[in-house]
Amino acid sequence: MAWYRRSKLGFDAISRYLTSKASAPKPPIRNPIPTINRSDQLSKFTSGSYNPIRFPKISSFSPVIVNRSSNFRSIGSGYRYYYVDSRQVRHFKPRGFKKWTDNPRNVLIVVLVGSGIGVTMYFGNVETVPYTKRKHLVLLSNNLEKMIGESQFQNMKKEQFKGKILPAMHPASVRVRMISKDIIEALQRGLKKEQVWTDFSYGSESGVASESRGKENLTAEETGGDNWQGKDEVLNDMWVDESRKKGKDKGLMSATSHLEGLKWEVLVVNDQVINAFCLPGGKIVVFTGLLEHFKTDEEIATIIGHEVAHAVARHAAEQITKHLWFTIGQLILYQFVMPDLVNTMSNLLLRLPFSRRMEIEADYIGLLLMASAGYDPRVAPKVFEKLGQVSGDSALRDYLSTHPSGKRRSKLLSEAKVMQEAISIYRESTAGREVDGFFL
Repeated sequence: MAWYRRSKLGFDAISRYLTSKASAPKPPIRNPIPTINRSDQLSKFTSGSYNPIRFPKISSFSPVIVNRSSNFRSIGSGYRYYYVDSRQVRHFKPRGFKKWTDNPRNVLIVVLVGSGIGVTMYFGNVETVPYTKRKHLVLLSNNLEKMIGESQFQNMKKEQFKGKILPAMHPASVRVRMISKDIIEALQRGLKKEQVWTDFSYGSESGVASESRGKENLTAEETGGDNWQGKDEVLNDMWVDESRKKGKDKGLMSATSHLEGLKWEVLVVNDQVINAFCLPGGKIVVFTGLLEHFKTDEEIATIIGHEVAHAVARHAAEQITKHLWFTIGQLILYQFVMPDLVNTMSNLLLRLPFSRRMEIEADYIGLLLMASAGYDPRVAPKVFEKLGQVSGDSALRDYLSTHPSGKRRSKLLSEAKVMQEAISIYRESTAGREVDGFFL
């Protein structure tokens, strides 16, 4: 245990040495603060003895600068300011950069520039819808609209409807294609366009358009047909008459450039969905579920004419433009109103009414198309009423849906002036006399 005692004595000695070093008094610092001898200036306050006055040194990083003229004070290096009021209360200005809205000049510049851009975009992209003469804003170019329609059509053929597309020789495909051809030829007559539709074809699933024509398809239909397996103003038409009258008085020309050079294609999809649509660029899609409920050619022509009318009026491009403006408006209102309330009110007051107006517009244009194609337009009101019954009509649909109810559409078409025009065109067409330019 001798080694333990010796080690303990050594550690104790080291501890006492370190403790004495730490507790030892530090030597005084000579002249820590500079002194200034002002005995000559303060002699009247002293008895003649030397009495220096010590002035503490102010740190270089925290000076206080006083501007007596503006009554503002700056602390530190000048990045923090405050204002002292009459009660000696310091009012500090917020740190950071000022908002651009704090300067009225910046706000005025933004408003003027934004207004100029908006006016330029509107008058540079406003178009007139054929027949109704309604003005609408479309920001999409004709080529971009065609590209979007073509892209969606190819995606449907390769992915969405893969394995469901009926072949070109199927009787249903032949029938829909022949009716569509009549509608497209009527469209060209209505627009005074003289063009031979050699590119009108059936879009096959492989993406290659069929070159077979009417006589071959009709022969196939006869031989093997059964062996295939597989008071809101929006709710009336007064605005149409007013819009047409204003358009004629102002001499507005209908926008038809987007209909030039279209490659029309038709697809019949084997699906029980009761629907049909026409994509931008002239791509018509009809579902077999629709053909099961509407048996006659006049009924099918009514629906196809309505869908083609959407392409004539560029409703898809108009919807994209309106959604853009609605989104911008919603983002602004989100700063002041609850988002749920903004979404609900924008749908009820803006989106849905505009959609219903477009549907009525397509009904009228489609009615003229089917009449010029040789189909009795008096069938159309019954078709829309039947369509409403199949899809489930309700009284609230006139206000809570993108489409008016079937009864409403049927009543409007039966009583509208466009029905008289359509009947007149239909009589001329059945008599072998073509009516040109009825859209212009």
